[in-house]
Amino acid sequence: MKNESALLERSRSPGTGNKPRSNSAAIEQVDKAQATAMARRVLETEAQAVLALRDRIDENFLMACQLLLQCPGRIVVCGVGKSGHIANKIAATLASTGTPAFFVHPSEASHGDFGMIKSEDVVIAISYSGESDELKLMLPLLKRSGNQIIAFTGKPNSTLSQAATVNLDISVEIEACPLGLAPTSSTTATLAMGDALAIAALNQRGFSAADFAMSHPGGALGKRLLLQVADIMVCGLAVPRVTGEIPLRSALYEMSTGQLGFLIITTADNQLAGVFSDGDLRRALDKNIDINQTIISEIMTIGGHSIKANQLAADALEIMEKHKIYALPVVDEDNKVCGALNMHTLLRAGIV
Repeated sequence: MKNESALLERSRSPGTGNKPRSNSAAIEQVDKAQATAMARRVLETEAQAVLALRDRIDENFLMACQLLLQCPGRIVVCGVGKSGHIANKIAATLASTGTPAFFVHPSEASHGDFGMIKSEDVVIAISYSGESDELKLMLPLLKRSGNQIIAFTGKPNSTLSQAATVNLDISVEIEACPLGLAPTSSTTATLAMGDALAIAALNQRGFSAADFAMSHPGGALGKRLLLQVADIMVCGLAVPRVTGEIPLRSALYEMSTGQLGFLIITTADNQLAGVFSDGDLRRALDKNIDINQTIISEIMTIGGHSIKANQLAADALEIMEKHKIYALPVVDEDNKVCGALNMHTLLRAGIV
């Protein structure tokens, strides 16, 4: 009881207990020279481990690449522990670059998830030692199913490497961990080899930026390459448009209610005749025109720039930036106005 009371009293004392230290106080506890030297040593060691892989891009690598390209099913990536985390990332990289892939944890495979693996699938099995019990348990089943196996190991004579169709050597001289225990250089090398394989396959498939966007529809690239003008333009009564014979005063009212910062002028059959912007208004006022007597067609910009509804929204941004304008009428194949958009429309859509 006395010890418990003493501990409780110390926890209440100022400057003790779990009171968080400031960042500056925490830094004072660090041997700056030692920490800096160690961090640089880690980066240098891992960089050397990755560079060493360059000389291992050989026939084995080409065979692995061929297996990916000829796979009639999907790529199943497996690994345990740190190798499992790397395997998960490699599967994600493959899937996003045109090679259908997914991760299966070997332990879960032994308890039902093996049913996710079909005979036409290619299996990438990752184990630095090549002796992971969970992976070794899968090998007879994979062999029986006729699956091709690409092994990532650091031991060319291991059980896994010997059982595989092809083995990719991911061995490293030393781990970056000064104790030589924590997987560091080896996991970095494994990830780099996985990236090399995925991107080599991407290149062989002729995978394009547009293909990449299809796998990333929610990302910035996906929006730029997939979103069309028709998806974001305003249309119908929201389009600020008038015919060319109305007075400037009435046109200005339509322009202000449209809230796009410009006005579209059309012919009687809705063909694009021109546009009227804030710049056109300033130039007109400099000439001391009568806003009640002047008709809009006399001071509009004839024709003007436009874009079609089936073009990419990114094309609209390019046109605006090139010509230093901030709004565009949208026309169909017959040059009839069907919508409008401005820089704010593109901003809300995430194009800018």
